Amino acid sequence: MKLPLIALTMGDVSGIGPQLLDVLCSGSEIFQICRPVVYGNAAVLQRASQQSGSELQVREIESISESLKFQPGIANCIDRGKSEVADAIPCEIDARSGQGAYDYLVSAIDDCLSGQMDGITTAPLNKESLRLAGIEYPGHTEILADRCGVADFGMMLYLPHGTAIQPPAGLGIVHTTLHTSIASVPGLLNTDAIFEKIRLISGLMQKMGAAKPRVAVCALNPHAGEHGLFGDEEARIIAPAVERAIKSGLDATGPLPADTLIRRAVHGEFDAVVAMYHDQGHIPFKLLGFDQAVNITLGLPIVRTSPSHGTAFDIAWTNIVPETRGIIEAVKAAARLSQHQGNR
Repeated sequence: MKLPLIALTMGDVSGIGPQLLDVLCSGSEIFQICRPVVYGNAAVLQRASQQSGSELQVREIESISESLKFQPGIANCIDRGKSEVADAIPCEIDARSGQGAYDYLVSAIDDCLSGQMDGITTAPLNKESLRLAGIEYPGHTEILADRCGVADFGMMLYLPHGTAIQPPAGLGIVHTTLHTSIASVPGLLNTDAIFEKIRLISGLMQKMGAAKPRVAVCALNPHAGEHGLFGDEEARIIAPAVERAIKSGLDATGPLPADTLIRRAVHGEFDAVVAMYHDQGHIPFKLLGFDQAVNITLGLPIVRTSPSHGTAFDIAWTNIVPETRGIIEAVKAAARLSQHQGNR
């Protein structure tokens, strides 16, 4: 079987994305697990290569049907962007960068939906640049869900098995609410949504190697509400979702206090965690493995992964060598998950 075709989207060209892709395509590691195709601007990628001295050979291609070479030191680059991203200002909010990041992502999504590609790994985009370009999405996840026409989806962070992460298949965490204010979270929670996140992350972790994933569900309030003393969302909303999951045959536990739940999961008691809001999941995961955490979008008909960090305007386009462990782990996850999609 051929290695999967993985689209590497450049993300915001004013940020760290082009440098990450330069390092990836110059080295040999990802070519052992996939056939990468860059969705981005060839001139910007060449500029990143010149800055690093990698001597990356950037080949502009028109379509995936061409006879492509996949080997270290060669980047096949397809650009269907509508913006002059080569003129975008490095390390600054720029509408051209926002438009380009959107165009590269949509192009990769469409090629995955049509069966030309097996999965996508996205370099970071900047939400302010998106907004400046008139693109009213809060991030990658929402663009993917809309373009794929799905209503039930989720953002999952994944850390592979290692010294700090003891579950054999690694540890995943999905967020019931995502890019929204803390004040709005209680009103957005509902039993159906929590159940759906339990179902989605259980299915994903099974694909990652957990035979029957053990899913723990976070409480919203401190100490899981202390029997209503600190709030009733646990009894009224979260517990019914857990009960429904158990009745449907899933291995689910909760609601449990979030502060101790994450520790128990890291030590191998659970394979997956359902958080109630963004920072409840992001803070412990980024503390545990900022450089290797992978973002996986759940509920899509296609595979999408990314590193968990942002555009890194503070170090992008400098002589600081970017940390690539996160995006390499993201490519590995995309290649692994694509095996369950079927590839050519």
